[in-house]
Parts: sequence; C-alpha cells; structure tokens
Amino acid sequence: MSENIDKSKPMLPIGVVAEMFDISVQTLRLYENKGLIIPFKKDSKHRLYSLNDIDRLKCIRKLITEAKFSIESIRTMYSMIPCWAITNCSEEVRNNCDAFSNFNIPCWTITKQDSICSNQDCTSCKVYSGHTNCNQIKESIKEKTTNYKHIFNEQ
Repeated sequence: MSENIDKSKPMLPIGVVAEMFDISVQTLRLYENKGLIIPFKKDSKHRLYSLNDIDRLKCIRKLITEAKFSIESIRTMYSMIPCWAITNCSEEVRNNCDAFSNFNIPCWTITKQDSICSNQDCTSCKVYSGHTNCNQIKESIKEKTTNYKHIFNEQ
C-alpha cells in the first residue's frame, strides 16, 4: 500500500466493512453506540469508515474472538488510554476533567465542557487516531502510566 494514502479518510460504507469482518451492520452500530469506534457520518447519515477504523476494528474483533473480551472490557481498556498524558493536560485541567476521573468509558465518548478537548473533533485527536491497533494501546498505557505514576499516587 502506498505511504501517501490518508488512512484517516472516510471511504468504506458500513455494508462493505461488515462484510470484510463477517459481522452484521448492527454489530458495527453496536460498537459505535458503545464508543469503540467513531465512523464518519455523511449528511445523509450514512456511515463511512477509514483505514484507521479498519485497523481499530481488527483489534476489536481480535479481542472479542481470540482473547474473549466483552465489549465492556474493551471500553474499559480504551478508557485506560492516558489521554491526559498524551495531550499534556495540566493538573488543573485533569482535576476538572470527567475523562481523567472516569475509568470505564473512553475519553472520546464523554461530553467535554470547558476543557481543552471541548472544541476538538475526537476522530482527529491523537488519543483516538493514534490508538488504532492493540499494540499501540498496550504500549501507550504501559509507557504513559509508568512515566506518570506520581499522578495516581496523589489521588
């Protein structure tokens, strides 16, 4: 595949993606409703998926079929991605952030008010877009939490 391809560009319709993974369209909608994935929605409400979304779905499907994770377990795993460390939030911002104090839902599913993320499109945020495969998630959690242990010891 060419290195010039924009992996974040929405291009694949929901039916094609469902067929790629041998799952139903309803399953993809469930993943979306649970906050595991954020597909692009056209004005017509049709969903389009990017190559990054495909990578994320590969991880989700692997966790479900091979590791026997539940959807709720995957949500919890995504919630453990240290968004506060990735976006370099100050202590003041962290203390007022629902994503920092919520350990059961991913930051991109929380309605953000009065934070550095409140006006940002989550699909372009490096917390969401930078964690499309299982290894990226594991490494980020490992690296960032090791570097920021003192924050959790304060609470």
